[in-house]
Formats: sequence, structure tokens, C-alpha cells
Amino acid sequence: MTAVLLSGAAACSSPGRRGDVVIFASGADLQSINPLLTVHPLARQVQRYALLTTLARYDSTLAPSPYLAREWTWSPDRRQLTLRLDGSVRWHDGRPTTARDAKWTLDAARDPAVGYPRQAELGDLASVTAPDDTTLTLAWTAPQDRFPDVLTDLAILPAHLLDTVPRDRLRQASWNEHPVGNGPFRFVRHEPNRRWVFARNPDFPASLGGPPRIDRLVIAVVDEAMTKLAALVDGELDFAGIQPGHAPFVRKQSDLQVIDYPLFFTYAIVLNTRRPPFDQLDVRRRLAAAIDRKELVDGYVYGFGTPASGPVPPGVPGALGDSATLSAPVAPSLAPSAPVRLELLTVGTGDNILEQMLQAQLAKAGFTVVIRQLELSAFLDRVYGPAHDFAAAVMGVPGDLALGFLRPLGDVAGIAVPRDPVLAQRLFLDSLPAVFLYHARGVQGVNRRVLGVRMDARGELVTLSQWHIAQ
Repeated sequence: MTAVLLSGAAACSSPGRRGDVVIFASGADLQSINPLLTVHPLARQVQRYALLTTLARYDSTLAPSPYLAREWTWSPDRRQLTLRLDGSVRWHDGRPTTARDAKWTLDAARDPAVGYPRQAELGDLASVTAPDDTTLTLAWTAPQDRFPDVLTDLAILPAHLLDTVPRDRLRQASWNEHPVGNGPFRFVRHEPNRRWVFARNPDFPASLGGPPRIDRLVIAVVDEAMTKLAALVDGELDFAGIQPGHAPFVRKQSDLQVIDYPLFFTYAIVLNTRRPPFDQLDVRRRLAAAIDRKELVDGYVYGFGTPASGPVPPGVPGALGDSATLSAPVAPSLAPSAPVRLELLTVGTGDNILEQMLQAQLAKAGFTVVIRQLELSAFLDRVYGPAHDFAAAVMGVPGDLALGFLRPLGDVAGIAVPRDPVLAQRLFLDSLPAVFLYHARGVQGVNRRVLGVRMDARGELVTLSQWHIAQ
């Protein structure tokens, strides 16, 4: 039997003996539990849906709905947004959650010293004020045409525990290792590269949904696909992202089901335009023209995705429509005398089938690709770190409805991206700082003992508070 290495209430591998403890597999550690610091998609969900609260959240139609902020109003010129916060929410140390916490979080997110990944989206935010404990006022330099997406994504942090930490040292804050939240689950412990454990918060107010129905949530780090699949089948895991090719096998297990769902998550090869060979547009075009995206979707994700001609999946508000020119110009093939050798970075320790398919496709166009697999933290350091020590990297790119993710993606590639979402998409299509491969669908194997599960574009944990165990 596989060793997921759980202890305490979660030690028993038998689902029946685990009771109201749910074990959810993650392919890597959560990078950081601090929402100001992480780009890890599952970590952001744990922040939003378990440990912390956001000012607002999206409903199933992707319309913003109240959460910590119970209501809001716009000024007639739409330059000012006033939010009224729920006064009954408390931090897990007993202190009340106030508008001061929201102000501190937003001010920290605006500070370049912090390095918040979506800081650029707050560039027009002129001021944040908290006139009293339950009132938060945001003022912009220009009218806003929609509710700010970042307010549904950035979880609020406790000012009383973090405001003495210098902004440029938030990555070293002790809170990151022993976080105090205000959400439906309390932090219990973290064992690096093994698991995170969260316990039910019995005091979570009814106005925000009330206490969750399960006792504990364990995020278990299982980084090898076959180990994860075996643990799911053996009953050691309740949830595990599975490879699309394994879906038919999982469906045959009477105690398991497969849930697939849309994601705003696109796989791409990000190219470093600061250095050869991808400082040359013609080389980037040659690489883009060499990739058979349909072959990747059919052969790698078994149809659980769609070929990506641009950075935004079809159907997302603001995406360029079918009438737009979405494919890069086909470049002349590389002459045999002009081969290009490059290192392709990726995360993991597995069989890298996607990367091998790309390697084979690119070889036909004169590219000699060396695949380099890295542990997540090493990958992030080389790609996102100040040195940007990479030529090309395969990565999943999580999106957002404001399309604000395009500017930081451009920063990684070394190219300035305009704020306007349409112009930003056009730049990616014309200048190719990244070559998009496919828009993914999530594929999760789920133990049928867990009820109340729904997964959609908002994430795997969107109904976490409603999960409960079949009796």
C-alpha cells in the first residue's frame, strides 16, 4: 500500500475509519499560505475557501456576490466603491476582523516591495480608507467598468499580526509558518512537502455560510502520478487529480467517480525574450508554428482540453472572438545549418509525456530540446526569480476574469504588456512571449463517500464548506 504519511485522525487509510476527515492530494507543497506571495492555484483556493475570507466571491454564474463584504455601492462616477463588512467575523485568535485588516492587506498588495503577483491591477487604486470597523472605501483615478476581480481573489490578512513586519520581509514572517485565519477552517499544522492540516472552525458565522460540515481537511503532498492514483484506489486519498488517460480505469472503481470541469488554466511554453535564442521574433514564430496543438490535446490529455490559439479560453468574458486572427504567422522552416538548441524547464519527476511530445514536434523544425525537470521551488526561482534563468519553460498559467494575469506573465517573459485586455491579448498573439498549447479541463478522482462536491471554473474547493460524509 502507498504511504501518504498521515497521522492523528487521518492516519487510518480506510475511508470508513477516517470519519469526517477529508484528504485532498496536491502534486506539490502549497508554496505559501500567504495570499500576497503565492501563485500556486491550489494554495490560492485554500486561502479563499478554507483558512481566510475574501471581500467578495463569484457565484456559479461568475457574478460577484457578498462574502466578508455584505454589500457595496458605487459612486455615480464609478471612481469610488464603498463596502460594508460583516462585523461578526473573528480571527482564530479571537480578535475581530475589521476594515483595518482589509485596508492593510490592500495597501500591502499595492506596495512593490511585497511582490504581490497581481500588484499591477491595483495601479489605478488611488486610496484605501477604513473610516470605521465595518466600512471600507476604495477610490480610483479613473472610472471602473466592473467589480474588481482582485477583490474576489485576494484573501484578507490579520493586520494586528503582520503590520509590524517590514513589507519587504513578509516572505520571512512567522505568520507564514503558523497562520491565524478567519475562515471556516483553522490551521493545525504544516509538515513541509508532506501535508497541511486544517480543522473545522465551529465559530464561523452563519451569515458567511456557517461552520463546515467536515471535521478536518488534509492537503497531502503526493508528487508522483502513479503513487497518487494507487492511493486514491486504495482509499488513502479522497480526492486526487488524475491523468486523463487514467479516467476510464477510475470510473470502473465502484467507490470512485471522475469529475471533469472547466478551468481558467492554460498550458504554455513561456519564452525568455531577454536572451538568445528567443530574443528573436522569427525564432519564436518558428517554434509556435512547429507545434501541433490538436495532437497534444488528443494524445496527452485525451480530449480533456481544447487547443489554445491565444491566452484566454473561449467563452471567457473579454476573450477575442473567433473572428480575430488567433494564430501566429507561419515562419519559414529553419535551415539545416541553423539549428537551435534549448533547455526546456518543467516541474516534476515523472515521465514528462507532454514535454517529450513537444521535443519530438520541435525536432522537425530544427530545435534540439533538452528537458530539465525541477522541483517546484527550484522551478519558480529560475523562472520567476530576478535572474530569470531560463530560455523556455512549460507551465500552467492560471487566469482571472479581469485578464490581469497577462501582465505578470509578460514580465516573466521579459516583454511589457499593455493594461488594456484586448491590446494585451493582441500582443501575445503578435509578439509571442509565450506559445499557448491548450486550455485545460480539470480531472479529479473522488471517493463517493464525500458528498456535496461541485467543481467548476472557480476551483476544486468552491463548495468545500458543504462537503459532508455519506452515512
